[in-house]
Amino acid sequence: MKITELLKQQTIILDLQATSKQAVIEELATKLDNAGNLNDRREFIDAIQAREEQSSTGIGESVAIPHAKTKAVKEPAIVFGRSKEGIDYEALDGQPSHLFFMIAASEGANETHLQALSRLSTILMDEDFRQTLLDATSEEEILRAVDAAEKAKLDATESEEEVVASDSRPYFLAVTGCPTGIAHTYMAADRLKDTAKQMGYDIKVETNGSDGVRNRLTAEEIERADAIIVAADTKVEMERFAGKKLLNVPVTAGVRKPEELLKKAAAGDAPVYKSSGEASSSGGGGERKGVYKHLMSGVSNMLPFVVGGGILIALSFLFEDPVEGEITWFGEILSTIGGANAFFFLIPVLAGFIAYSIADRPGFAAGMVGGLMASTAEAGFLGGIIAGFLAGYLVVGVRRAFNFLPKQLDGIKTILILPLFGIFLTGFIMYFLVEPLAGIQAGLVSWLSGLGTGNIVLLGVVVGSMMAVDMGGPVNKAAYAFGIAMIEAGNYAPMAAIMAAGMTPPLGIALATTFFKNKFTKDERSSGTTNYVLGASFITEGAIPFAAADPGRVIPSAIVGSAIAGGLSMLFGASTPAPHGGAFVIYFAVENWPLYVAAILIGSAVTAVMLGFWKKPVPQA
Repeated sequence: MKITELLKQQTIILDLQATSKQAVIEELATKLDNAGNLNDRREFIDAIQAREEQSSTGIGESVAIPHAKTKAVKEPAIVFGRSKEGIDYEALDGQPSHLFFMIAASEGANETHLQALSRLSTILMDEDFRQTLLDATSEEEILRAVDAAEKAKLDATESEEEVVASDSRPYFLAVTGCPTGIAHTYMAADRLKDTAKQMGYDIKVETNGSDGVRNRLTAEEIERADAIIVAADTKVEMERFAGKKLLNVPVTAGVRKPEELLKKAAAGDAPVYKSSGEASSSGGGGERKGVYKHLMSGVSNMLPFVVGGGILIALSFLFEDPVEGEITWFGEILSTIGGANAFFFLIPVLAGFIAYSIADRPGFAAGMVGGLMASTAEAGFLGGIIAGFLAGYLVVGVRRAFNFLPKQLDGIKTILILPLFGIFLTGFIMYFLVEPLAGIQAGLVSWLSGLGTGNIVLLGVVVGSMMAVDMGGPVNKAAYAFGIAMIEAGNYAPMAAIMAAGMTPPLGIALATTFFKNKFTKDERSSGTTNYVLGASFITEGAIPFAAADPGRVIPSAIVGSAIAGGLSMLFGASTPAPHGGAFVIYFAVENWPLYVAAILIGSAVTAVMLGFWKKPVPQA
């Protein structure tokens, strides 16, 4: 498939009106939507912004390639926009961006679509091509330039011969990959190959893109290579590189600094990669996962059990006999599935995936066993967290202790030795820890139950503020994890405050766009309407686009509103065993639900009023 089958005249903007990064995204997405390529414009924009949060797609050299692969795309397409004045797109070189290619890939995009998108990413590395685009005076000229550049790229690819390592030249291998696997993956690969050719080096590059792993490195090539360069922000098979000199960097380094990377590799200025449980994947430029990332791995994998089980428990209250006040047989089934079964897995899954994050697959079994021991002894989430970290690091230690085994026995080590010693050592230590941990857990619950009214309200204010600080980020997730722990301990009030506070930012923004229309653009007002649904569904992330566009006003307004909602929820004595569901579970799953609704509305109104007064009027279309 040719690039111009995805880029059409109706998806070209020769003179962008946008003056900011957010406005560029909105304008290009609107062009795609008007051309009929999107199912849901707002969902597509959210996907683009999620990609931008990982790293800017402003690659420098005046080019930005925002891209996303999402079900919001009806048909794969490309939209081009040009700004003669230049726009600050947070480019990697710090310079304004003039050329914007927004790539919209559908979840069902086939291989030919993805190959065309990857070719676009690589031809933009050519300076003459970029200048042609800047000088073009019509849509037809843009399309002719793209066609010519693509043909030249295809001709060059067909004439390339398979890399044959020469004993007289350094021989390197590289792996590239970005989260969406569309643009940066292939740009980094091409930059490394072109630069290596100019420097007189041999190189083979494996790409981990949306169309799968391409040009996979073989064991013989890895053995022969002088050094490996992994330029990736996504999962990469790393164990195969054990014992080789390896540079592990973000994918953007492959795009921006290929010469520097190759010089380091040629000089031998790369550490020897050592096999360990933490090294089975690469992401974020090779930084070791921190304690927080391990913890969030456990929490995120536990959430489906929490949400599904919690809502089933909440639904069970609908099926009470109105005469006798006892739960009916169907309500009992719902309660059993949600509580005795789904909730049974909370702590084991938490511990298991913490250990998995630290030690990869061999740590999972030890973590699950340690978590089950903590759950059975009523050591709560504290016990589960300790069991997960204990199991993970014990397995890493066991792996290193058995490094003396020959490589031929790696299979036995993974299948037999690591699980055996990991489970035994974790279980042995947890056998002595669970009783004191259970005492600590009981003491925490008792302390919370004994808090006076003032302290309870303060707790609601604190967890409420945390929900709005980053709206789905680390602080938000920490507060949510605390609420889950309290549900498991039988204290349902904190979770009610957390859910109220999480609903407040999007609802407050929705109200502001309704009652202060002159302070928001047409697109923002449209997004504000969507936030009514997101807020009611307890999806705090609906507020993120507004916070990103105007953090100085939106975030403080959201924090104040959420703090008030959380504090009032505690003051009114609201509580819920449902960890999710928002407005859809309030009536039948929240104690004192009328006052609880009032707490949410008051907090949302405060956020809306603050935004209405703080934001300046904007020109209306």
